[in-house]
Amino acid sequence: MPRPTARRKLYRDASRAAWIGLLVNLLLGVVKLIAGLLTQAYALIADSVNSLGDSVTSIVVLFALRVAQRPADAEHPYGHTRAEAVAASNVALLLIISALVVGWHAIEHFRTEHPLPPIWAVSIAAVNVVIKESLYWYKIRVGRRTGSRALIANAWDHRSDALCSLAVLVGLLTVRVGGPQYLWADETAALIVVGAILFSGVQLFRRGASELMDEHADEALVARVQAAASSVGEVREIETLWVRKSGLEHFVDIHVEVDPELTVAAGHEIAHRVKDRILAEVHTVRDVLVHIEPSGQRSSTGRG
Repeated sequence: MPRPTARRKLYRDASRAAWIGLLVNLLLGVVKLIAGLLTQAYALIADSVNSLGDSVTSIVVLFALRVAQRPADAEHPYGHTRAEAVAASNVALLLIISALVVGWHAIEHFRTEHPLPPIWAVSIAAVNVVIKESLYWYKIRVGRRTGSRALIANAWDHRSDALCSLAVLVGLLTVRVGGPQYLWADETAALIVVGAILFSGVQLFRRGASELMDEHADEALVARVQAAASSVGEVREIETLWVRKSGLEHFVDIHVEVDPELTVAAGHEIAHRVKDRILAEVHTVRDVLVHIEPSGQRSSTGRG
């Protein structure tokens, strides 16, 4: 398993970022929803669904992070790290359904007369752009520092939200400045936001589903694992290396070739050194399964 301090810090940083996202998105979502209902601005309503959906995502992620840290037990020998992927897939479906409902209402009211948005409603949209862009820069820094792909992806989700809010701002300003004949700009901005939510929901679902299907880790992390294993002097070659992502952590299956004249005890010792080296140098790795192969021969399992 990763060193306890590194593992705790990984989850602590991810949880802190999720809490900040939850509180900010919840506040923004409620404010935009109230403003949208009061002014009948469908773009603001759609954007509120986007923020409230992100709040639900943060709640589920926080719960999943707590579950993921539970130790392995008899029923879950690999631990509970996949709780995050399960949660993400379910939240993605909720986001997609919510976006479709909002989009349908926007289309139904495309030609419906409604009041021009007041200047304070436009100001809410402008403030939202600034806050979402600030969240992007905060989470992208944390994600890069911790090496968390989940946080980096979440940061880009905030950048997408900022662009959506910019579309809402443009739509509301168009209606405000152009007058009643430009009311269609409100619904158009709402549909743009709906499209962005659908795109984010599909991407989130695909990431969660891929992780549940044991998708191979990114090449940069695989290269770090390979370098760590190769640095053990007795390792002559890496025959097979599989790294699968599970929540914020990774599991490694590796076949290393060693001198075929070594004793079983010596091979066993090398296997432990390879495992310890990987765990020490790649902190997101939770566990390593090392298989020893005689150098110059290939495994009959066909896994190489």
